[in-house]
Amino acid sequence: MRHTVLVVDDDPDVLDVMVGMLQDLGCETVSANSGDQALETLRHNNKISILITDINMPGMDGHELAERARRLRPELKILQLSGRERRRDGYPMIRKPFDEQDLSRVMQETTGKC
Repeated sequence: MRHTVLVVDDDPDVLDVMVGMLQDLGCETVSANSGDQALETLRHNNKISILITDINMPGMDGHELAERARRLRPELKILQLSGRERRRDGYPMIRKPFDEQDLSRVMQETTGKC
């Protein structure tokens, strides 16, 4: 069974790379470039089972997005990305930069998917 992953990053280049890696790993992907867009996508796409979000974004950051997404969907698996921050709110995190092998390992460890 393929899982649908919502990937959120305000950097379009990072977003494209992430989507490509996840598709290579066998995931269906949906993308958003802001927290607001991500929440709207979650409200309208019930197939999404995993959220991967950058932490450092303008407006709604990845911490706030994770909390609001969890309120919408308590069963949602959440993975955060950051090149600067340390894990602070209990969600698993992968540090940038990473490659497809790193992403695959972290996805298996934290979500058991893809």
